[in-house]
Amino acid sequence: MISSHDAAIRWRKSSYSNGEGGECLEVSDDFPSLVPVRDSKNPGGATLTLAAPAWAKFVAHIAR
Repeated sequence: MISSHDAAIRWRKSSYSNGEGGECLEVSDDFPSLVPVRDSKNPGGATLTLAAPAWAKFVAHIAR
């Protein structure tokens, strides 16, 4: 199980994030087959973990 409290995880904020506290998420590239996702405004909150292919499909759909 991946926890957002794990200090060893390197999180990367969305490039769409702004400094005004907008709706942002962070992802980690530390896991080859999984993509942990969390709310950047609540870094200690829940982490959603997706299979890498599912994340790629989601991102491609949003980009369209």
